[in-house]
Amino acid sequence: MYAKITGTGSYLPNHRMDNFELSKLVDTSDEWIQSRTGIKARHIAEHDTVVSLSVRAAKEAICDAEIDPEEIDLIIVSSVSAEQVLPCTACEVQAAIGAVNAASFDLNAACTGFITAYQVAVAQMKAGLIQTALVIGAECLSNLIDWTDRGTCILFGDGAGATVITCENSDIEVPFVLHSDGTKRHVLSCSSGFGAGKSPYGESVFMDGREIYKFAVKKVPELIYEILERHGRSADEIDLFLLHQANKRIISSIAKHLHQDLSKFPMNLQENGNISSASIPVLLDDLNKQGKLKPGMKLIVAGFGAGLTWGGMYLEW
Repeated sequence: MYAKITGTGSYLPNHRMDNFELSKLVDTSDEWIQSRTGIKARHIAEHDTVVSLSVRAAKEAICDAEIDPEEIDLIIVSSVSAEQVLPCTACEVQAAIGAVNAASFDLNAACTGFITAYQVAVAQMKAGLIQTALVIGAECLSNLIDWTDRGTCILFGDGAGATVITCENSDIEVPFVLHSDGTKRHVLSCSSGFGAGKSPYGESVFMDGREIYKFAVKKVPELIYEILERHGRSADEIDLFLLHQANKRIISSIAKHLHQDLSKFPMNLQENGNISSASIPVLLDDLNKQGKLKPGMKLIVAGFGAGLTWGGMYLEW
């Protein structure tokens, strides 16, 4: 059994906030942001929600896969920023697209969320429970940002990406790896605003950027080598490494640790910023639309983020 991506889609809010516009809100500059992160702009939702972003991305992926929504057996939405607790975003998507036969639920694993949701869907396929899944990563992180904190507000954006995954007969094994370290939970956090644990700063993201950098450049190369070892391949055999789009410096450092050319690490964070769960599926859709993903290409996909969590997988396009 092999789970294959047969369709991709994405949607970004219309409002493109570049660094010059952001510098009117907080003490920063285009040069300062780009030199530290590689980010030039991000998209900010003005009227969209996590649900509306998810629906737009889902419809694109379904169209690209050339399937009927009624063929979908499972919908998983990964998000940390949904505006409502109940009903879950996935159920809202199911109703909007007419996927009447799909089971639906949400998942929260921060920036590793899409990887985690993908693996859950594939596990359902391996168990013989489903044939077709719709996996979505969607965020309105602008709702959680303290727009006076230049350490975080410069980083994040809004958007959604979706993939249709189908079960195919094949001898190809897809190695998955997931890890977490809850002892480092304080490094990247955001209060829900409910109960005794309510943050005095409200619902805003706190991040220790230095610790996140150290974590990512150490753990992600280890993760990738673990995946490669399980599949019996070397880094040189991989065509593209699709990483969570957090920071250009992080991605460049990971490339150096793997002794691979940076050209094998496509980036779209320049225009999108960090969109957490949506980061990887939006990148997949960008590359797919640009015709840069060719049949048979060997890919490593890896995410990392709050929890701390990190995970990845090997795919053949």
